[in-house]
This record gives sequence, structure tokens and C-alpha cells, in this order.
Amino acid sequence: MQESPSLDPKPVSFSQTTLTELMIPSYANFGGKIHGGILLSLIDKVAYACASRHAATYCVTVSVDGVDFLKPVEVGDLVSLMASVNYVGKTSLVIGIRVIAENVRNGVQRHTNTSYVTMVAKGEDDRPALVPPLLLESEADGRRFLEAMKRRELREQYRHAFDSEKGRIEVGENLDELSQQRCVIGW
Repeated sequence: MQESPSLDPKPVSFSQTTLTELMIPSYANFGGKIHGGILLSLIDKVAYACASRHAATYCVTVSVDGVDFLKPVEVGDLVSLMASVNYVGKTSLVIGIRVIAENVRNGVQRHTNTSYVTMVAKGEDDRPALVPPLLLESEADGRRFLEAMKRRELREQYRHAFDSEKGRIEVGENLDELSQQRCVIGW
């Protein structure tokens, strides 16, 4: 495992990043709203900028948690994605991102998304690199760090529970359950 250039603790404020972009017509989907994929791309971009600033090295996306599209984003909105490091492990970072869309004509701002992106720092040899500890500057920083730890723990519990169930799910034993869902059994 490679070390990043400096392993001195860095405060949350050091790597906070805001990306603001105008939503143009070519970003719209068939319904006239901004396509979710555009927003996901911007989320990934701001997560990278924030993580690589903290780690002082190249970072790659490992997972994206909790992308809930709370409100639509319109063509002409200014979208600001505010990112900060919420958690660091040995080589990983969890970046919290809040997405705000602003109608520039009336100044109304809407919280449209919150997302959590896990990134891993990479060294010159393309192997995971140690990242600096996170200096928590406020109770809010501490709360976000603890929340990220809990999300990680719950995700692992879910993954373990689902993996142990996955191999035991038998279609024949669950035909009654399937027949009560919005599906048609065609075999």
C-alpha cells in the first residue's frame, strides 16, 4: 500500500468543493427535465475533485449510495453540487454531496439530491494509497462521520444477509408470492 504525499490530518474545509453548472437544453430528457445521468456525471465529477484534493492523489469511484431524485431539475437552472469529505478509512473516502437547483429568474432554490460517493485513493503504482486522517472541525462534521460509519455498517449487513438468502431463494416454493405481484408467470 502506497502513502499519499502527506498524511497529516486535513480539515473537512480543506477539500470542500462546489461545482456549479448551467443546465442547457441538450441535457434534457424526453420529459423536458434534466436527465438523471447528467446529474450523476456531475456528482461523480465533484466527488473526484473533493476526494483527490483531500488525498492529494488520483481517486476512483467505488460506489454511489443514496441517489434519490427528490425534485426535478429544469433547463435554465443553475445547479450547484456541494461536496465534502464525510469519512475516511485507510484508503477510502466517503464524499457527501448536496445538489441545489436554482431558478435564476426568481432566485428560488430547491434541494434536488443528496448522494454519498465512496472513492479509493490510488498511488503511482495504481494500488490503493493511504489517505490523510480527517480533522473534524465541528459537531456537524462528527455527526456526518458517524453517519457514514453507520451507512457502511448497514450496507455490509444488508450485503451479507442478501448474499446468504440469494442462494436459498427457490421459485417453485414462492409461486404464490409471485402470483400476487405485478408479473405474469409464463412457464
